[in-house]
Amino acid sequence: MKLYNYFRSSAAYRLRIALALKGLSYDYLSVHLAKGEQYLPEFTAISPQSLVPVLEEDSGLRLYQSLAIMEYLDETHPTPPLLPADPAARNRVRSLALIIACEIHPLNNTRVLNYLTGRLGVSEEQKLEWYHHWVKTGFAALEKRLADEPATGRFCHGDAPGFADCVLVPQVANARRFKVDLGAFPTIVRINDTCLELEAFKQAAPERQPDAQ
Repeated sequence: MKLYNYFRSSAAYRLRIALALKGLSYDYLSVHLAKGEQYLPEFTAISPQSLVPVLEEDSGLRLYQSLAIMEYLDETHPTPPLLPADPAARNRVRSLALIIACEIHPLNNTRVLNYLTGRLGVSEEQKLEWYHHWVKTGFAALEKRLADEPATGRFCHGDAPGFADCVLVPQVANARRFKVDLGAFPTIVRINDTCLELEAFKQAAPERQPDAQ
């Protein structure tokens, strides 16, 4: 497989974790988002949205959108599972992941932040205030669920890493990069730290990627 990737992309990061948990190998093809390589014609021919990650199978099949790819991997490579078998539990795990993937990440990704400071003329201080607000808003809801729901274990769901953990860890890394105070989210921090002890999460870390800077 080929993974079109950027070391700092949280969407690519979550997919790298999923691939590592499943023990799947791939060729790492860097698309340097900070240099605008996602807008080059050769990449827009591959990714119409100019987004990473894109996972390309040996057959030529191209897969888009990190969470959809993760579900595809769970269906085609079911061991170890990222999602639980029980429908109610699957809904729980998906909903935890979507708090981040739908309510935090889209508001704070590079495209949005660049639009705020570029097109709208927002100051760096205002941009950071925006970023912190949406992380804390999403994390407050996520923390409450993780702290209160009995299905939470060592990880987001039970005692094995899975789908929601793949999404959580990159968002915590981004929050720390932007110096968000995580003191109000002890359960999130605990689960994140537990994940980072595992080799799959270490392998997927941004600083371990060939295009890391």
